[in-house]
Amino acid sequence: MPTAARFVAALCLAVLAWVVSEQIKPLFDEDKAFGNFNLINFVIAVAVGWQVIGSRAGRGLSAAINNGLTGGIVLVFWCLLAHSAIRMFEISMRGRYGGAFEAFSAIFEMMVENRILIATPLIIGALVIGSVASGVIAEMTNKRAS
Repeated sequence: MPTAARFVAALCLAVLAWVVSEQIKPLFDEDKAFGNFNLINFVIAVAVGWQVIGSRAGRGLSAAINNGLTGGIVLVFWCLLAHSAIRMFEISMRGRYGGAFEAFSAIFEMMVENRILIATPLIIGALVIGSVASGVIAEMTNKRAS
């Protein structure tokens, strides 16, 4: 059921994903083509904000903080998984993997590599503050709309 809290949570997390995506780009090699990097993260963030944060709004401030942090962690997981799967598909189209299991396990190897790369204080801080703010704003919206 669409609610104002779900909409606001999706919007807040999507803005956070876009900002963090821009912060992540300088961490990669200069010749990396990002393509739809921001857009993919934006769409994932809308879905996570709607489902994880927005659906749990209305349970109080401490729950809102926890919901926001949970949303941020889920966002990072799904974005890492999506981009690693896309990269694995690109590599597999060049015939670089020996089989399906090797290609599948490469997704998780790339997730770990990228997680280590983006684990900087600036990115972690932005994700924590932004996701907590998303949870609290969704909670405030739920109280206003009720």
